[in-house]
Amino acid sequence: MAAKPKPTAAELAILQILWQRGPSTVRDIHNDWDKDSPVGYTTVLKLLQIMTDKGLVERDETARAHVYKATSDREQTQGHLVRDLVDRVFGGSAAQLVLRALSERKTSAREIAEIRDMLDTFEKGKRK
Repeated sequence: MAAKPKPTAAELAILQILWQRGPSTVRDIHNDWDKDSPVGYTTVLKLLQIMTDKGLVERDETARAHVYKATSDREQTQGHLVRDLVDRVFGGSAAQLVLRALSERKTSAREIAEIRDMLDTFEKGKRK
């Protein structure tokens, strides 16, 4: 089975809305997206049509207003994108990715504690 194509930035914006809201109409997605940055209704509709063709979303056509839902959950999509990024940009080194990420932005004490907990879990051989 072929891997799903990587979503564009605009497609990721729609996926973020669908992951948060669950299955939604074009109008619902447009209203949520338009709160943060203006976007046209027809733009959202066209993107959803493209995403349907790519297999990123499924469309339920049983109601008058079609309802769209993501075909992969947030974690699956993040994993796919991170694996690709590590391979293409960091030569397969997850350590280099983490070091770059930590050096680029201020990291809160809570986030550092979460990272330490995750590293402890990995060292014990229990992957989350």
